[in-house]
Amino acid sequence: MDESAGGIFTGERLVADDLLFAADFARHLVAYRFAQQWVRGKSVLDAGCGDGYGTELLAQHAARAVGVDRSAETIAVARQRYRRANLEYRVCDLHRLADLHDSFDVVSHFQVIEHLHDPVPFLRQARQVLQPGGALIITTPNRLNSFVENPYHVHEYLAAELRQLLSQVFDQIEILGVCGNDKVMTFERQRGVQAKRILRLDPLGLRNLLPRRVVEWAYARLARVVRRRIHSAEPGVTAIGVDDFSIGNDAEASLDLLAICRA
Repeated sequence: MDESAGGIFTGERLVADDLLFAADFARHLVAYRFAQQWVRGKSVLDAGCGDGYGTELLAQHAARAVGVDRSAETIAVARQRYRRANLEYRVCDLHRLADLHDSFDVVSHFQVIEHLHDPVPFLRQARQVLQPGGALIITTPNRLNSFVENPYHVHEYLAAELRQLLSQVFDQIEILGVCGNDKVMTFERQRGVQAKRILRLDPLGLRNLLPRRVVEWAYARLARVVRRRIHSAEPGVTAIGVDDFSIGNDAEASLDLLAICRA
């Protein structure tokens, strides 16, 4: 599979073959590559799979991979794009995973939990569908290093907050971090600078009074404006790839928190 083949850009979902979003897509791919070592020869559920590019990456190593998303339209795209004998996509709400009537060795949940108003029902469902000894692997933005507000994010977590949330359902929790090199951090800081310049046009915070659909429509377009400006000022950021990220124990310094949870 060409790892640049996925993505639907709505402001919430990525367009993977767009150079403007190469850094964002690479940041997502890091988590799936990390998870590949966990799913080798096992069954995996990709909870919140989007258009399915990551589930297909997992299926390259897993005995069986199932991707679920609440959007029937998105699942239809995934089924059309990615086909393997051990790969399946299904429409399912994250708080109803038990409706799958299935169990898995691993549940992956990447860059989704920050979108949930109440993540606890999902966490309980994830534990319910995990086989004994199974693991839930989560990534989510680290609020300490989140430079741009995102209208799709209900809550971004600090490491301690995420651990407290997960401990309501899971007994064993390890928190790691997805970190970027200097080139990645330059890109992220520039995103923050450019976004703040745009937000100065709204000093009274009137955007917070607008209908959500209007804010999301504007965010999708402004995200492209921000990245075009960065690429004009810092052309090298278009070359950001998976190798510009690393996973380690320094969660506080990370861009994304990575949690491994066991019952």
